[in-house]
Amino acid sequence: MAGEPAVTATGRRVAALGSLELVLPECEKGLGKLIGRVDSPDLIDGVRLAQLALFPDDRGYFLEVQRFGQGLASHFPSETSQVSAALNYPGTIKAFHYHLHQTDCWTPAKGLFQVALADLRLGSPTFGLRNTLYVGQLRPWQILIPPGVAHGYKIIGRDDALLVYMTDRFYNPNDEGRIVYNDPSINYDWETQYK
Repeated sequence: MAGEPAVTATGRRVAALGSLELVLPECEKGLGKLIGRVDSPDLIDGVRLAQLALFPDDRGYFLEVQRFGQGLASHFPSETSQVSAALNYPGTIKAFHYHLHQTDCWTPAKGLFQVALADLRLGSPTFGLRNTLYVGQLRPWQILIPPGVAHGYKIIGRDDALLVYMTDRFYNPNDEGRIVYNDPSINYDWETQYK
């Protein structure tokens, strides 16, 4: 990837399932690649984005979150898919977690999210790459996150934020690995960027 420093594995294996081996990369401090378009060539392999239509009027707004069998989550099986929501207070950081089985499809529906993604999949063409996306009601994007990609977010601004998300499997705490938000290997910079 142009402009991204070389990344190596620390050797700290966090999980494995068959040929999927998750290893912490050794990254320089930063945000990784800032994603400003749904068709960005800098996206982590397997991550997909879709722009959603938001319909405002004098009463508020309407946002269609998901149609079963269509869009980014069209392949999610109806018999095991789950839709959930997380309300978050300003300044909250929820990071990092990953899955070996589950695919997530996030729709930040209210507020502004700084979403952080990190590819932990050893052997992936984007291993160690980090993405940052600023999404929410100002930028209504949907984010598909495959297994092996660590993900988390910070709530930006002074308002609560609502994340609505669909998973292709029912919640299973045994398939949710955790990495502390300030892990020195991922080395993600959660500080406000004063530029």
